[in-house]
This record gives sequence, structure tokens and C-alpha cells, in this order.
Amino acid sequence: MMDFAEILTGAALLSLFTLTLMEIILGIDNIVFISIVVSKLPEEQQPRARTLGLVLALVFRLALLTTIKWIVTELTNPLFTIDWFGMEPLGISVKDLILLGGGLFLIGKSITEMHHKLEGVAEDNREVRANGFANVIFQIILIDIVFSFDSILTAVGLADQLLIMIIAVVISMIVMIIFSGAIADFINNRPTIKMLALSFLILIGFMLVLESLHQHIDKGYIYFAMAFSLVVELLNSRIRGTSEQPVILQDEWHDNDPD
Repeated sequence: MMDFAEILTGAALLSLFTLTLMEIILGIDNIVFISIVVSKLPEEQQPRARTLGLVLALVFRLALLTTIKWIVTELTNPLFTIDWFGMEPLGISVKDLILLGGGLFLIGKSITEMHHKLEGVAEDNREVRANGFANVIFQIILIDIVFSFDSILTAVGLADQLLIMIIAVVISMIVMIIFSGAIADFINNRPTIKMLALSFLILIGFMLVLESLHQHIDKGYIYFAMAFSLVVELLNSRIRGTSEQPVILQDEWHDNDPD
């Protein structure tokens, strides 16, 4: 057992802060996915589904942390090997299969949602109510498992004390639960932002597929690209809002003009 006093040192606190910040950043894609999937439910069910989804994510992360030694050894051992046309053989492990399945699921789900938005496919509310909640929770569980691996492997790389990892995961998940509603409203109330979020999920899914093939891509590039796109869209929205105002004022002035 580790003494709690050990996390009160300067190095441990710095490690805790850094890991908590990284867990929050890595959790953004989880929140985006949950927000989009949950938006199909009736409004009164959405907060409960979001909270339940993030609580399940916390449970998965804590469970994986307690079995971190088994994950690092057993789940990363190759199950079989693929020869790449004369290139170095690629060993595929359980972790790789989970990342591959999760990446393909994200890509397929995001493209389907894009298709519905672009084609204006209407949803049957009765079908959503009948199958929605259980189906949404099932999808959240699947993607939570995939994102949990990413989160835990990052925690292992940034900290070497289990208690620090647990505290960082708990704090980051509490922060995400608190702000998940505001993030969901921000995404779902703005069609262009929702399309950006779906594009972001496609990129994350593609990155997971590459990770399963041992092709590492720095996630910071994806976050930077999406942050830049978000800033540009917010500026465009502001410009559209200000450019429409003089036209309205001009129409009102002509209506009040006696000539």
C-alpha cells in the first residue's frame, strides 16, 4: 500500500496535475461521441444517459488500472503475425484488435450520422423511445472500452504510482461530468459545429486504426486541427451575425420612412 503522503511531494503533485490535464484532453473525444449519440434520445433522458455513460467510463478506467500489469503484458502479446509483402512482420495483439474494432466503429458511426444530417433523414420518435436508451448505452460502453485503453496507457506513461493515476482519472471524469451538458448543448445546437465534431470522430477513428497497425500518430496534431477549425467556425458565425444586423436595421428604417 502506498502512503498518501507520497503524493504531497512537488514531483508527485506536478505528475498529478499533468496527468489530470492529459486525461481531460483525451476525454474530449469521448464526450463528443457521447453527446452526439445521446442527442437521439428524448431530452428528458439525455442528462441521465450522459452521466451514466461517463460513470461507466470511470468504472472501466478504474478496473483497467487495477489490472494494469495484466494489460501491459497479456493484452499486448501478439496473438498472430501478419507479413506485409516483404516488410517487417506485424504482431497483432488483443489490444490491437480492440483499437481496430473501435476505430472502424467510430468511422462507420460518424459517416452514418453525417449522411443522416446531409440527407435530412428523419428519425422515428417511437423507434428511438423503444430502442434508444439501451442502444445508446451499449454504444457508449463499446467506445468507453476503446478510449479507456488509450487513457490508461497514457497514465502509465506519465506516472509510475497507481494512486496518482486513480486520483487523476477520478478528477478528470468529475470535470467531464460537470461540463458534459454544456458541451453537448454547444455541439447539438449548432449544425456546423456538429459536423466538425463528426469529422473529429472520423479522424480519431482513423488514428485508432493506424494505432492498431502500430503506426503511431501524435494526437496533438488532430486536436490542433480541430481547435483551429472550431475557432474559424466561431469567427464565421460571429461575422454572419454582425453582417445580418445592418440589413435588418435598414429594412426597419425603410418601413418607418414616410416617403
